[in-house]
Amino acid sequence: MIAKIVKGQDFRGVVNYIFDRKKGTELLASDGLRTKNKETIIQSFVGQAELNPRLGKSVYHISLSFSAKDKELLSNELMAEVAKEYLGKMNICETQFLVARHFDKEHPHLHMIINRVDYHGKTISDRNDRHRSEKICKEITRKYGFYFAKGKEQVKVERLHEPDKTKYEIYNALKKYIPESGDWAELAMNLKEQGISIDFKTKGTTTEVQGVRFIKNGLSFNGSKIDRQFSFSKIDARLKQNVQEQIFSARKGDSLSTGFLRELLVQSQKQNYKDELHSKRKQIPRKKSKNKGLRRS
Repeated sequence: MIAKIVKGQDFRGVVNYIFDRKKGTELLASDGLRTKNKETIIQSFVGQAELNPRLGKSVYHISLSFSAKDKELLSNELMAEVAKEYLGKMNICETQFLVARHFDKEHPHLHMIINRVDYHGKTISDRNDRHRSEKICKEITRKYGFYFAKGKEQVKVERLHEPDKTKYEIYNALKKYIPESGDWAELAMNLKEQGISIDFKTKGTTTEVQGVRFIKNGLSFNGSKIDRQFSFSKIDARLKQNVQEQIFSARKGDSLSTGFLRELLVQSQKQNYKDELHSKRKQIPRKKSKNKGLRRS
């Protein structure tokens, strides 16, 4: 089970989306709403939101998606139960909510509309909501025995929103090009073709590299935040391993000429990248020696 959280200020828009006839919508649960029709639902949400007019984004639109493998297991009753449990664990309580199931996709999924202005006019906190939500989804998935997707490769990147979309694009690029690269310069060239640049983090005022960041679409991510396997030390070790594997393969009789010609083709570009990195390192101020200026007696 995974959750997608969107915050906004237009109850009408999200209500109209959820009750679109093309979605085959079924209402599973609600609280504090007049559910006679779409208009009464909208009026209920808007009326309560006016208790706290200072809150700009009073709409919580949260979708819960399950694997298609769980389709036979997920009755409407179970999905309603899961939705309420999710809300409780997220500390979303004492407020209006609506839970509806859609049938327009292969995988089971539901949508929730929650009023971030509760019954007492107070704001439902959204602090660290995405981090908390991810943890809760894993807990619920384990509790009910739902299917766990195997790794990030199963994620449909085109359906994500920023910054997750860019983060997964970088993930996929690293998965593809790290095994194909012989060093950082070659990896940088391959990533550059995908609009991704590399920035190294150095130790203090030295040139010793301690970390790496990947930048795309104006967004920056530490390698280890994209995935633990993409920390600087782990990528560096893998690149060195690639070189050793190439040498071993050559010793077993593979043609050396192919690798040699390939090296000639990329050498000038690699050198340009190395020169650029060297130039950046030279700009880092060095600590002055405390012994400077002392004379020997």
